[in-house]
Amino acid sequence: MAYGRPNMGGMNQKQMMKQAQKLQEQMMAAQAKLMETEFSASTGGGAVKVTVTGDLRVKSLSIDPDAFDPEDIEMLEDMILAAINDAIGSAEAASSQQMSALTGGLNIPGLF
Repeated sequence: MAYGRPNMGGMNQKQMMKQAQKLQEQMMAAQAKLMETEFSASTGGGAVKVTVTGDLRVKSLSIDPDAFDPEDIEMLEDMILAAINDAIGSAEAASSQQMSALTGGLNIPGLF
């Protein structure tokens, strides 16, 4: 019976650390790129348009003046919320897809 470190599939600890560091660098680059990416959504046939960045910050909000009815402010509020949530959903999906591509689909705690 042999004692000591397990073989780890032929990969030594130094190689594993090197691969982990490379993955970390790739993930940091992907996150930086994602933060610069813009995601847009619109509702009400384009009456409300929202753009968010990959770090989920609202960059712009545009409301068509014809969409504003002072008698029905709730509808405008709903359109704004829907557009923001759609844009954020797109950003989150892109982030998840990008990280999944880097990790090979592994669900690594703390990454997402």
